Amino acid sequence: MAEMLVTEDQVVVHLAWWEKAAARRGDVRVPLAAVCRVTVEPDWWRALRGVHERGICMAGTLSIGARCHQAGKDFAAVGRDRPAVCVELRPPAPFRLLAVSARDDEEAAATARAIARAAPNIDTSTPCRQPLPVSGESEWAVAAERGMGQITLGTNSAR
Repeated sequence: MAEMLVTEDQVVVHLAWWEKAAARRGDVRVPLAAVCRVTVEPDWWRALRGVHERGICMAGTLSIGARCHQAGKDFAAVGRDRPAVCVELRPPAPFRLLAVSARDDEEAAATARAIARAAPNIDTSTPCRQPLPVSGESEWAVAAERGMGQITLGTNSAR
């Protein structure tokens, strides 16, 4: 079973041999400086975002590998009936989120605390994961902040 570990300057998702084969990749390593938020998701399937891109995904059972969405890619190694530790990442990390199942709630909480303590630039403004941006919304938000009356997105325009 995959586990999330903290080394001196990295978060490592250590995969078992069969998970490496399923994900078609080795262990995942990201710098601690890229970690922006750590949360625990009690419902493993809620940690999954986007569509399965590479690896293995068995609906209702497990997901191991890369998942693609409009904001980039996530890496998941989650399984049924286990909480997931979710680590949100900043660029230039290769993934936007790492989601790894823990054996139980206590292990998930301990792992999340260890990562949060070790990460130098953790965002503690909210205990919840942030939603994915929706295509086109960021342009609307900038226009609204600047008080612009009209903005054109693609072929549609708002007045």
